[in-house]
Amino acid sequence: MHELSRRKFLIASSIAAGTVASLGGPMAAARAAVPWTWDPALSVAGTGTGIDPQWLWDEEIDHLMGAVLDRGDVPAVNAAILGWNHNSQPLPDGLPGDVRDWMARARRLPEWADMAKLRAAAAFNTSNGLLLNLCNGPGGGMLSTAIPREARAVYYSKGGADMEDRVAKTSMLGFAVGDPNAYEPDGKAQAQAVKTRMVHAAVRNLLPESPHWVETSGGQQIPISIGDIMITWHSLATWTMRKLVEWDLDMTSAQKEGYLHNWQVNAYMLGVPAEYIPATWEAANQQSDQLLDPILGPTSEGVVLTDILLGQLAEQTSPGSFSRPAVDALARFLVGDRVADWDGIDRHPFWESAIRAAWPWFIKIRQGAVSLPLAPALAWTIDEVARRYLMFYLTKGQGTAITIPDGNRSF
Repeated sequence: MHELSRRKFLIASSIAAGTVASLGGPMAAARAAVPWTWDPALSVAGTGTGIDPQWLWDEEIDHLMGAVLDRGDVPAVNAAILGWNHNSQPLPDGLPGDVRDWMARARRLPEWADMAKLRAAAAFNTSNGLLLNLCNGPGGGMLSTAIPREARAVYYSKGGADMEDRVAKTSMLGFAVGDPNAYEPDGKAQAQAVKTRMVHAAVRNLLPESPHWVETSGGQQIPISIGDIMITWHSLATWTMRKLVEWDLDMTSAQKEGYLHNWQVNAYMLGVPAEYIPATWEAANQQSDQLLDPILGPTSEGVVLTDILLGQLAEQTSPGSFSRPAVDALARFLVGDRVADWDGIDRHPFWESAIRAAWPWFIKIRQGAVSLPLAPALAWTIDEVARRYLMFYLTKGQGTAITIPDGNRSF
């Protein structure tokens, strides 16, 4: 841990401890006691059991990955899936039979997937990639570090030891979902989701063995519940749509519906049962109000992760257009002062005022630009260059891949 992060960790530990005490203990800080009342009739399934998703996990793959870990098969599985990246690509050789059988089923789209809606989402992503990347990148990233369970799960799992590589791996799934060909045969969204689901299952088996995580988990015995996945989903999909509406972005009903469907399919591919996937944006907002909003709060781990993430972003854009103060101010603008304070993001009045003043004009100018002929394709090209540069920076030009961990972070 570098010195700045170490100092922020010590400061944040005292802040988080005070917050825990005021809320009534670790469990209260990790998750506010909000009874699960969301109606499954509002889901894509239209019906359901009504069981609180905080007490549900991905049982089949959890048991399977437990067996893979026990057998010592992680290196073999990682070697096999290394080059498996496209939706229509045959399953690789070298997989254990039980893993192959599960992957063959897990890669399939749900029966309710609508390719017309997914293609509408692809067109929307193409025209608005920059805004969506801001929301899902710096915005969603700063929200994630204010989600106590997620911050601690990331920090104490193996990926927390190398945040550049961790962000690069996470970005692979995000970029695949946002790609124009996401769910086409040559896309990558299905393959990357299957691999991510396997990683989640491995972490569920491994993280309870970490005394560091057990001490800070707020009483949760198994990490990454279905509820946790939907909390992260809302910090990306629902929160992003709320920001786009707040910024008065011109969007048709078909674009909004397509963008939602893209994320609905993504949730299903990550193992979320259909009864927990909102059918409409209104239903998503109601679920987010219950799942995400009450559990946001500070943790010392979250502050350290925020400092690392914003430091990476500042290095990516400097020398040149942005410095660390500007990056901090942009992150604060995106998530608001309350979350920014919990994340330990420094104040920079000049940059904060400049961004607030310029943002409405930025939105108007960009909307005017993307209405011109060829502008959507040009906008996508610029955003794609930025994504490629991001991946090159994070991986030091060596590339990366989503791989199954075989242990926890060592300290």
